Amino acid sequence: MGSTSAHNGRESVGRRDLILRSAALGLVSVPAVGFLSACASSGGDSEDKAESGKKTKANPLGVNDTAQMEFVLFDGGFGKEYAEDAVKVYEQKFPKASVKFSATQKIQTTLQPRFNQGTPPDLIDNSGAEQMDMGVLVGKKQLADLTPLLDAPSYDDPAKKVRDTLRPGIVEMGQFDGDPVWIMYYAYTVYGVWYSQKALDSLDEQYPETWDQMLAVCEKAKKKGMAGWTYAGKYPYYLPFSLFPMIGKVGGREVLDAIDNLEPNAWKHPAVKACFEAYYELYKKGYILRGTPGLDHIQSQTAWAKGKALFIPNGSWVENESANVIPADFDLAVSGPTGLDSSDKLPFGAIWASGGEPFIVPAKAKNPSGGMEQLRIMLSEASSKNFTSKVKSLTAFNGGTDGIELTPGLKSGVAALDKAGDNVLNPRLQDWYVQLNKEQVGVSGLGEMMAGRLTPAEAIKKIQGFADTAAKDSSIKHYKHQ
Repeated sequence: MGSTSAHNGRESVGRRDLILRSAALGLVSVPAVGFLSACASSGGDSEDKAESGKKTKANPLGVNDTAQMEFVLFDGGFGKEYAEDAVKVYEQKFPKASVKFSATQKIQTTLQPRFNQGTPPDLIDNSGAEQMDMGVLVGKKQLADLTPLLDAPSYDDPAKKVRDTLRPGIVEMGQFDGDPVWIMYYAYTVYGVWYSQKALDSLDEQYPETWDQMLAVCEKAKKKGMAGWTYAGKYPYYLPFSLFPMIGKVGGREVLDAIDNLEPNAWKHPAVKACFEAYYELYKKGYILRGTPGLDHIQSQTAWAKGKALFIPNGSWVENESANVIPADFDLAVSGPTGLDSSDKLPFGAIWASGGEPFIVPAKAKNPSGGMEQLRIMLSEASSKNFTSKVKSLTAFNGGTDGIELTPGLKSGVAALDKAGDNVLNPRLQDWYVQLNKEQVGVSGLGEMMAGRLTPAEAIKKIQGFADTAAKDSSIKHYKHQ
């Protein structure tokens, strides 16, 4: 998915690696397994915490207006300009305060020793290949609870709390086993089936809402010499970007929750079986681009952008990542997954979208209210618009797109979210159980099935076995939907 290290079989896909790509779009960040093992020390007592300031309407978090605030940003695909702009707003608001801002790609190397010494910064963008393991940070009580930020009045409208201005799923993503909220994910990714509206128009077709329609569209494409689908065959953990929300659409979100919770027989649910069989039909009927199992993410995206295949499962970063190969008149679009039929539990338009780019305030920060205030500024409409216009990604702020010239993919993503309404799904397998999701469900299960080496029944049996093993493994931290 981004850096080559994403594919060495040990690195986690998605959240950590995606941000490494240049000018990435709408990324997500996965806890890096095993990082911060040296974080057992909880550090000093941090007796030199900044005294709180007076809480007022203009200063609801009670920031000390003369205390220094230190902010360390991950220097990745989003760049640092958006954060520097938000720091300027903080400095204007608190002219007597000094802000120490820095950006680095080596988050863990730079900051782990400071956590251990009890002298961490006040705000951290904990992302990239050296992301610190969130589970360890939470488990060692190294993070501040962000509830005061969420309950504070929003920057633009004091009648609304910050939490009431956020996109679906953002608050929940920052939780580990329920309250409190430890992480504020700032970017927002839309996952789904990506396609060229121009190509669909050339077939005189609409995006298919039922699986019979999907097969008919693929057949029409095939007759014109175009494959229906391609995907990152070498990294088949891209398939769930459209398959997981399809399972949620067909069977309801409780099916995805059961999978995330590692419940016995969760993968044997009829909705899972039906969706696996639907995808397998794409293989059996010859609707997958020839050679797809041997393609990596860039090769499959390039073939798709060149019109060799109609559909590809992906995340909203694909617009920037494939910008050099997507034709100007491609008319990039995204849709929630095609369902089975009218018996589906959720309406057409249900989609997977979730937060990325995790910001944290350390428990031992000298000026935690300053760190939270900086986040409150970033979650304003002006900061959100600035981020979106500069890096072509949505933010956690539910809005911030009015008056911005949106790129085709971003525009389509916003429309897809509007269509989804409350039916936004957020499967957690990819950030709760990286190895299970990537290697076992993705490569050993779905990858083998879509290459024709396993039947759907065999793939389900194999994946259920992997999930059962993970559920019994006491060395793995287990999470549950509340």
